[in-house]
Amino acid sequence: MFIRLAKKEDASALVEIYRPYVENTAVTFEYETPSVLEFEKRLESIQKKYPYLVCEIDNEIVGYAYANTFKARAAYDWTVEVTIYLKQDCKGKGIGTKLYQRLEEILKLMGFTNMCACITYTDIEDAYLQNQSMQFHKKYGFTLVGQFHNCGYKFNRWYHMIWMEKMINAHNENMSCVLNIQDVEV
Repeated sequence: MFIRLAKKEDASALVEIYRPYVENTAVTFEYETPSVLEFEKRLESIQKKYPYLVCEIDNEIVGYAYANTFKARAAYDWTVEVTIYLKQDCKGKGIGTKLYQRLEEILKLMGFTNMCACITYTDIEDAYLQNQSMQFHKKYGFTLVGQFHNCGYKFNRWYHMIWMEKMINAHNENMSCVLNIQDVEV
């Protein structure tokens, strides 16, 4: 298992990992799978400031995780929203945990204090959504901080959205600026 920063050339592999989540699940509320070009743009935009990691096994990308802006106001600069996706047949093998551990290590070095995750949730699991993401984040040390009810509509069904968070650094009175990913040795 090898975890590294994503490259523009990884975009097509990332799209293929993401595609089944868009087309067959309510894990994401996107209706259409983004193009490779759109993924390249997203990757480039995120990597201006944040880490975007991929995990390779035998030179094949099997998952990715990244941090991004939580809210676009200066007071939120120490908080990030995190996201993770794995190939469907790679769940339950510790890959997600390794990706999040490395992502958290980098975010700590960069000076971030809070990791937040926006997660689709349902009271009644179905073919499109089992609450695996919530369970994964809870196991990884995230706590539930809020729920929005029936806010996402996909596959002719309403789903909830929950927010979970994990504190990763001290919340000091005099915070220094957060480093950009280019300023951190990964």
